[in-house]
Amino acid sequence: MVEVFKAYLKGKVSFTDEQFKAISSLCIPKTITKGAILLREGEVCQYNMFVVKGCLRSYVIDKNGKEHIIQFAPENWWISEQNSLVKQEPAMFFIDAVDDTQVLLSERDFNEKLGEILPAGAQMLQGLFQNSFKAMQKRVVNLLSASAEQRYVEFMKMYPTVASRVPQKMIASYLGITPESLSRIRKDVAHN
Repeated sequence: MVEVFKAYLKGKVSFTDEQFKAISSLCIPKTITKGAILLREGEVCQYNMFVVKGCLRSYVIDKNGKEHIIQFAPENWWISEQNSLVKQEPAMFFIDAVDDTQVLLSERDFNEKLGEILPAGAQMLQGLFQNSFKAMQKRVVNLLSASAEQRYVEFMKMYPTVASRVPQKMIASYLGITPESLSRIRKDVAHN
């Protein structure tokens, strides 16, 4: 697992073997089975999660019991409930495994410790968090103003490997549409 993380970091920052050894000592490898819940609404999030293999998702469940997927996290993606992690407040959403998944968990103080070991690494993570915030803002705007077809096209750009790995009902949930509407949109997009 650590070698995948090393390759990921090498694509973003330079570091020595000694620095990477110190960084990797901050990570907790964990294997999660499909369907296992890593975080429940109301719990306090304890970790950032880097997906080595597999796929995680975050979602909320409304008062009618319907799931609304917020994010997917396939390989080389980070996922967490940042507000809960940073402020140690109850989480607003769930995180679970879409399929069997291997992750590296990093605790709340990971960014600070990474900055002590590798200042450029902390800057990299700050950039990732800013990009994540920007993507979430774009997602909200798309949900409010884009057509279902436009949202589907954006989904395919953002998650090219996820569409073939998750049930259609999960993609529909992410897009805010019914599975039947998703089938129609897929056919329309394929014909265009």
